[in-house]
Amino acid sequence: MIEYYKTKKLKHQEQLQKTQYQLNWLSSLRFIIFCSTIISIYLFWNHKNIIIVTSFLLGVILFVFFLNKYLNLTRKKKLLQKLIDINTTEIEIIKGNYLHLDTGEEFINPTHFYSHDIDLFGKGSFFQFINRTATKKGKLNLSKILTDNNINDIPKKQEAIHELSEKSDWRQLFSATAKLIEITTPVDIILEWIEKHKSLFSKKTVLISNLFSTITFILIIGSSFNLFNVNYLFAWFFLGVIISGLYVKKVNIIHKKATETTTTFHQYYKILELIEKEQFHSNLLKNEQKKLYQKNQKASDIFKAFAKILDALDQRNNIIVALVRNGLFLSDMKQANKIETWIAEHKNITREWFDLIAFFDAQNSLANFKFNHSNFIFPEISDTKTVIKATNLGHPLIHKHKRIPNNCLIDTHSFFIITGSNMAGKSTFLRTVALNIMMANIGLPVCADNMKYKPIKLVTSMRTADSLTDNTSYFFAEIKRLKFVIETIKNEPYFILLDEILKGTNSVDKANGSHQFIEKLIDSKATGMIATHDISLCSIADTHSEIQNYYFDSEVINNELVFDYLLKNGICKNMNASFLLKKMEII
Repeated sequence: MIEYYKTKKLKHQEQLQKTQYQLNWLSSLRFIIFCSTIISIYLFWNHKNIIIVTSFLLGVILFVFFLNKYLNLTRKKKLLQKLIDINTTEIEIIKGNYLHLDTGEEFINPTHFYSHDIDLFGKGSFFQFINRTATKKGKLNLSKILTDNNINDIPKKQEAIHELSEKSDWRQLFSATAKLIEITTPVDIILEWIEKHKSLFSKKTVLISNLFSTITFILIIGSSFNLFNVNYLFAWFFLGVIISGLYVKKVNIIHKKATETTTTFHQYYKILELIEKEQFHSNLLKNEQKKLYQKNQKASDIFKAFAKILDALDQRNNIIVALVRNGLFLSDMKQANKIETWIAEHKNITREWFDLIAFFDAQNSLANFKFNHSNFIFPEISDTKTVIKATNLGHPLIHKHKRIPNNCLIDTHSFFIITGSNMAGKSTFLRTVALNIMMANIGLPVCADNMKYKPIKLVTSMRTADSLTDNTSYFFAEIKRLKFVIETIKNEPYFILLDEILKGTNSVDKANGSHQFIEKLIDSKATGMIATHDISLCSIADTHSEIQNYYFDSEVINNELVFDYLLKNGICKNMNASFLLKKMEII
């Protein structure tokens, strides 16, 4: 896979080099055209005016033509640089260098069903590893996908991710285009303005501005043919300036918002074009793409048209141009009216189009994960009593050369009690199961050779902490978490993962409380796994067929602890706390 990205990077670097050469050539050519035009005018100054005018116009036309080419190539250069950056990032991530990327720490939530316990956000997290979003709303959308705990429509999600994973060129072009966006005002603030804006101009102002422009044209034509005294036109001009002055405060309000908004619509319509032009086959992607059409109009065209209207109003910053346009045509009033008309027609759909961009931005991250992990498999969705039947289930963030996979078979309403010595792999195994359940639920391929899966929601209690701000002790924080688990599983099936429950109390109290808590879980609709050092809990299997005992082992070889990290049937016999204390010369 790394060779793929190296090849793409090299290709874009060659294109960038070629583009830079063309830019240098065009810069020289424009300078030559400019100098040639000046020299031509100088040489023909005493000749016929037609020669001078022709030289000037030809020079201007050629200069503008090559200037536009230069600007287009500049945009291409920026796009190529982003594509190079994208492929460089992928190369580094494959090498294991991703800890410099966005951690998503703002999404850390200790009270969530599972995200805090399985390191979904933060440094070294799954989010940091998978996130390739290029927009703020796309990033938020991805975080919601990862935390939604939604088990609906998994086959549709898989189909969409699989299709998008095969469109690597399109995905990279989408991301590169989105990364070029320079947002001066957050999208949510723009949407708030559009959705809450109350019209400042009545319909009569539209009639006034149109009628005024019509009379202006009549006066211009009449004055040209000496039908009217030109003073009428000047008087009419000053009347236009006065009328514009009466509405200047209202125009200023709209202009302020327009200035904050113009860049966003100029840049976002290009992303909408990419989505519109691509051909999708999966139902999920096709249904989203269909939302980009309103009354046979494309969303990109609607955004582009709005950008042009905003641009037109922004021309009032040129005082001379603004004076002429407003004096003769009440231009500011017209453009402000056009902005309000656009808002009235599209304010109820604009948010949906921004959300759609965020949807594809987030889906790109999921598809990129699938593309980079061709050895991962989509789980077969089943409706049998077996919740998970997986061969060589592994942790997706552990490098394949270091990963120790395990087989896993667990039925509905069954519980594993997993014992084992310190550092033997209990917690890592629980996080492996949790991450793969989350991945399966959002439609991602899982880290296994094969897997049958009955969709189930996830809840965990693996990591608790005391809180000075909430005046909460460690033990009380854990009790609150366990209560949350019990309340959560009352109404529907959940897969529960618990790591060393009731750590904050004494051994006897812990054993009694743990026994009763596990028996309560057995009476629920839940399925799950409980990791513990307390071997006494394994006796519950003697009276409850739903309980199965498993363990991770360690052994001492040549006075060194050795772990195989393999899940075994039974109860752990070897504990290593005393050995480690002696080894570290603590006791």
